[in-house]
Amino acid sequence: MADEQPTADSARKADRIRRWAALDTTSGALLLVAAAVAVFWANSPWREAYDSLLHVEVGPEALHLHLSLAHWASDGLLAIFFFVVGVELKHEFVAGSLRDLKLAGVPIAAAVGGMVTPALCYVVVVAIGDPDGLHGWAIPTATDIAFALAVLAIFGRGLPLALRTFLLTLAVVDDLLGIIVIATFYTEKIDFVMLVAALAAVALFAVLVRQAWRWWPVLIPVAVVAWGLMHASGVHATVAGVLLGFVVPAVAIRGEEEPRTERLDDAVRPYSSALALPVFAFAAAGVTVVGGDGSIVQPVSIGIVVGLVVGKVVGVMGSTWLMTRFTPLRLPDAIGIRDLLPVGLLTGVGFTVALLIAELSFEGGSDDHAAAAKAAILVGSVVSAVLAAFLLRWDARQARDPDMNRDNIPDIDKDVIGG
Repeated sequence: MADEQPTADSARKADRIRRWAALDTTSGALLLVAAAVAVFWANSPWREAYDSLLHVEVGPEALHLHLSLAHWASDGLLAIFFFVVGVELKHEFVAGSLRDLKLAGVPIAAAVGGMVTPALCYVVVVAIGDPDGLHGWAIPTATDIAFALAVLAIFGRGLPLALRTFLLTLAVVDDLLGIIVIATFYTEKIDFVMLVAALAAVALFAVLVRQAWRWWPVLIPVAVVAWGLMHASGVHATVAGVLLGFVVPAVAIRGEEEPRTERLDDAVRPYSSALALPVFAFAAAGVTVVGGDGSIVQPVSIGIVVGLVVGKVVGVMGSTWLMTRFTPLRLPDAIGIRDLLPVGLLTGVGFTVALLIAELSFEGGSDDHAAAAKAAILVGSVVSAVLAAFLLRWDARQARDPDMNRDNIPDIDKDVIGG
């Protein structure tokens, strides 16, 4: 009995740590701290040590996996985050807000508008001043789910809980479209034999993940093989993470009480939030702005900031207005147009995926473009987050109408963020 008590206490402590790591606020805070440490180190007298650390190469060369630590962060650890995105996508399509087009139509349109408009802003600015930088057109299209939800959780207390669902739906669709963009436009050469082998490994994972839970230890090596084969195919390895997450069943099977999407989300999300995302942010956000020969202020950086801060808001609000004005679709219960201004700004927090696309856009190209792009992502994301935080607090203090979404039906959804 004496041995059982410490074991039970340890289990409870581990469970509390996992729940803490999975919180939106925790994820956002760790991302911010990791990025701040990277920026400070990259601009300190010890910046050469930072650069040297990221260029240390480890891994089996025989498997073509002798990669730098920076590549392990972007290609390896980030696949864990994209696995969680895939699981979340599957759950939303089968049992969540994306299963009903009437409910999902507006946030889907907002996501599309929130990607097209920033890309157009970037193209207009860069085409005029620096056509060589056009390859980075997709950088300002990305939204960082973890950071955006963290800001909403902290500053959106008292606002309708439906606003979080709207932002989550929008951001999940944004991530899906971002994954399609990465796989389509940032894959230069494909080894189809390896790609087919990777898809076969994903199919095997899909079979195993539906078996009894005693098979779960086999899932990890199969997932690693799928990732390795996808990396070898030339398609960005994070796509394997999304595919693996998307094949997890989103309905309860084998007499279980909860879908396996929820079970695996609970199991993997703490590692994604507390390990994968902060380490990637540390590896990707270290932009050196002191002692460099190139200018950070250039058409590429201006286009990214304009796209994130202005283009996202215009795209989200403009497409929402068009959908609610010219179609039968309406905003979810308890959400009004005024709530979408801070949401539009939150989608301008690009960060994780934007940094990844920046690395892919200027990989092997201009270092000046890459540094300017990363600096602009940090500036645009911070500006968007600060403006969103201010407007969320303002919005929470305003009186709310009985029919915020103007569907001529009194709002019945009274749940609020932090309530």
